[in-house]
Amino acid sequence: QVQLVESGGGLVQPGGSLRLSCAASGTSIRFYTMGWYRQAPGKQRELVANITRGDSTSYVESVKGRFTISRDNAKNTVYLQMNGLKPEDTAVYYCNYIRFGVNYWGKGTLVTVSS
Repeated sequence: QVQLVESGGGLVQPGGSLRLSCAASGTSIRFYTMGWYRQAPGKQRELVANITRGDSTSYVESVKGRFTISRDNAKNTVYLQMNGLKPEDTAVYYCNYIRFGVNYWGKGTLVTVSS
Protein backbone atom coordinates (compact mmCIF):
# COMPACT_ATOMS: atom_id res chain seq x y z
CA GLN A 1 0.00 0.00 0.00
CA VAL A 2 1.40 3.36 -1.04
CA GLN A 3 1.75 5.96 1.70
CA LEU A 4 3.12 9.48 1.69
CA VAL A 5 3.66 11.07 5.09
CA GLU A 6 4.54 14.74 5.37
CA SER A 7 6.20 16.31 8.38
CA GLY A 8 8.05 19.44 9.40
CA GLY A 9 5.29 22.01 9.38
CA GLY A 10 4.63 24.45 12.18
CA LEU A 11 4.40 28.06 13.21
CA VAL A 12 7.21 30.33 12.07
CA GLN A 13 7.74 34.08 12.00
CA PRO A 14 8.02 35.97 8.72
CA GLY A 15 11.50 35.59 7.33
CA GLY A 16 11.98 32.25 9.03
CA SER A 17 12.72 28.83 7.60
CA LEU A 18 11.23 25.35 7.69
CA ARG A 19 12.15 22.08 6.04
CA LEU A 20 9.32 19.78 5.07
CA SER A 21 9.82 16.08 4.56
CA CYS A 22 7.73 13.55 2.66
CA ALA A 23 8.49 9.94 3.49
CA ALA A 24 7.17 7.38 1.03
CA SER A 25 6.41 3.72 1.62
CA GLY A 26 5.00 1.01 -0.60
CA THR A 27 6.75 2.48 -3.60
CA SER A 28 10.17 3.66 -4.71
CA ILE A 29 10.20 7.36 -5.47
CA ARG A 30 13.30 7.09 -7.65
CA PHE A 31 11.14 6.31 -10.67
CA TYR A 32 8.75 9.26 -10.39
CA THR A 33 8.41 13.00 -10.52
CA MET A 34 7.56 14.14 -7.01
CA GLY A 35 5.70 17.31 -6.20
CA TRP A 36 4.87 19.60 -3.32
CA TYR A 37 1.49 21.33 -3.43
CA ARG A 38 -0.15 23.71 -1.00
CA GLN A 39 -3.67 24.81 -0.23
CA ALA A 40 -4.39 28.01 1.63
CA PRO A 41 -7.76 28.61 3.30
CA GLY A 42 -10.39 29.43 0.71
CA LYS A 43 -8.02 28.84 -2.20
CA GLN A 44 -7.40 26.08 -4.70
CA ARG A 45 -4.54 23.67 -4.26
CA GLU A 46 -1.50 24.80 -6.25
CA LEU A 47 1.71 23.17 -7.33
CA VAL A 48 4.63 24.72 -5.45
CA ALA A 49 7.56 22.70 -6.78
CA ASN A 50 8.41 19.42 -8.41
CA ILE A 51 11.48 17.34 -9.06
CA THR A 52 11.82 14.81 -11.87
CA ARG A 53 13.48 11.41 -11.71
CA GLY A 54 16.46 13.12 -13.32
CA ASP A 55 16.52 15.79 -10.59
CA SER A 56 15.26 18.64 -12.75
CA THR A 57 13.28 21.07 -10.66
CA SER A 58 10.60 23.66 -11.26
CA TYR A 59 8.88 26.17 -8.99
CA VAL A 60 5.86 28.40 -8.95
CA GLU A 61 6.98 31.98 -9.52
CA SER A 62 6.04 33.14 -6.02
CA VAL A 63 8.59 30.84 -4.31
CA LYS A 64 11.49 31.00 -6.74
CA GLY A 65 14.72 31.85 -4.95
CA ARG A 66 13.22 31.02 -1.54
CA PHE A 67 12.20 27.34 -1.72
CA THR A 68 14.30 24.35 -2.75
CA ILE A 69 12.97 20.88 -3.51
CA SER A 70 15.26 17.88 -3.25
CA ARG A 71 15.08 14.12 -3.01
CA ASP A 72 16.98 11.34 -1.30
CA ASN A 73 16.15 8.16 -3.14
CA ALA A 74 18.04 6.03 -0.63
CA LYS A 75 15.77 7.32 2.14
CA ASN A 76 12.72 7.35 -0.15
CA THR A 77 12.09 10.91 0.96
CA VAL A 78 11.45 14.26 -0.70
CA TYR A 79 12.20 17.57 0.98
CA LEU A 80 11.10 21.15 0.63
CA GLN A 81 13.44 23.68 2.16
CA MET A 82 11.56 26.94 2.68
CA ASN A 83 13.48 30.12 3.47
CA GLY A 84 12.34 33.70 3.70
CA LEU A 85 8.83 32.62 4.60
CA LYS A 86 6.01 35.10 4.13
CA PRO A 87 2.49 35.19 5.61
CA GLU A 88 1.13 34.32 2.15
CA ASP A 89 3.00 31.01 2.35
CA THR A 90 0.58 29.91 5.08
CA ALA A 91 -1.12 26.74 3.86
CA VAL A 92 -1.36 23.01 4.23
CA TYR A 93 1.48 21.48 2.22
CA TYR A 94 0.98 18.16 0.47
CA CYS A 95 3.32 15.69 -1.16
CA ASN A 96 2.23 14.10 -4.43
CA TYR A 97 3.18 11.78 -7.21
CA ILE A 98 1.39 10.09 -10.08
CA ARG A 99 1.74 6.42 -10.91
CA PHE A 100 -0.10 4.77 -13.78
CA GLY A 101 -2.42 7.75 -13.99
CA VAL A 102 -3.35 7.65 -10.30
CA ASN A 103 -2.62 10.62 -8.03
CA TYR A 104 -1.19 9.77 -4.62
CA TRP A 105 -1.38 12.34 -1.81
CA GLY A 106 -0.24 12.58 1.75
CA LYS A 107 -2.45 14.02 4.46
CA GLY A 108 -0.52 17.26 4.53
CA THR A 109 1.38 19.34 7.05
CA LEU A 110 0.29 22.80 8.16
CA VAL A 111 2.66 25.74 7.76
CA THR A 112 1.66 28.97 9.47
CA VAL A 113 3.72 32.11 8.95
CA SER A 114 2.77 34.76 11.45
CA SER A 115 4.30 37.16 13.92
